[in-house]
Amino acid sequence: MDIEAAARAVKDRGESTRRPGRDPVNLPMVRNWLEALGDDSPAYTEVAPPAMAQVWTMGGLHHRRADDDPLGAMLAVLDDAGYTSIVATDCEQTYHRYLRYGEEVAIASRLETVVGPKRTALGDGWFVTTRNTWYVGDEPVAEMMFRVLKFAPAPAEPKPAPVIRPMVNRDTEYFWEGTARGELRVQQCGGCGELRHPPGPMCPSCTETKPGYVVASGLGEVYSYVVHHHPPVPGHTLPFVVALVELEEGVRFMAELAVPPEEVHIGLPVRIGFRRVDDELTMPVWRRR
Repeated sequence: MDIEAAARAVKDRGESTRRPGRDPVNLPMVRNWLEALGDDSPAYTEVAPPAMAQVWTMGGLHHRRADDDPLGAMLAVLDDAGYTSIVATDCEQTYHRYLRYGEEVAIASRLETVVGPKRTALGDGWFVTTRNTWYVGDEPVAEMMFRVLKFAPAPAEPKPAPVIRPMVNRDTEYFWEGTARGELRVQQCGGCGELRHPPGPMCPSCTETKPGYVVASGLGEVYSYVVHHHPPVPGHTLPFVVALVELEEGVRFMAELAVPPEEVHIGLPVRIGFRRVDDELTMPVWRRR
């Protein structure tokens, strides 16, 4: 489709038929408009605020554009050409005089320019500029230059798959600091020296509340496992294996096992690995030895 040729044809049609507003300029509408803006000025007892020019010819919720509306015609042309999104970019209003209560206002529009294609941050598109003129009888009382960008949205950049993030608190932060360093840290009681996982604030053996940690070798054997088929889990491709591994140090630790489900068995020798999710999270993952 020749967009520039279509624009010339719409522009050559000149100004559209004047469309009258639904109601004359009236004080109740002015009062509602001023209240919505928080304007308590007493200046509008005999004339309406100039910036309300557009209000008097708004079409309402069920308004349909006229066949000779230039903006509607160009939007349809650009839609057909694949420029399906729109954003307003510029608006300039000029007021020739105040409107008085009881006056009937009509609006007419003409196409000024269609410029493009232009590359923007939103995508490639065309800038469409129209000019609306409001009339009382044959007298122009206000004008508005209105410009929109009609664009084809740029392809979205692929986003990394989301993951279910672990809860990090003062009892577990040492562990996640360790995964970021490539270490599998196991909590050790500062009283009796017992190793335990998952971590907690108090030793279940001696009730001491002085937890420390040791860095495990990261070697062990599969003690038990499940193959997860459903439901879907963010950041994982189904099916995947979750394994409970008994470490050389004697504690058991659970994490995803990066081995095809059909190749997993009890006693499979594994070692710990680490999968960096982002700058704040590194997840442990078992791999075959």
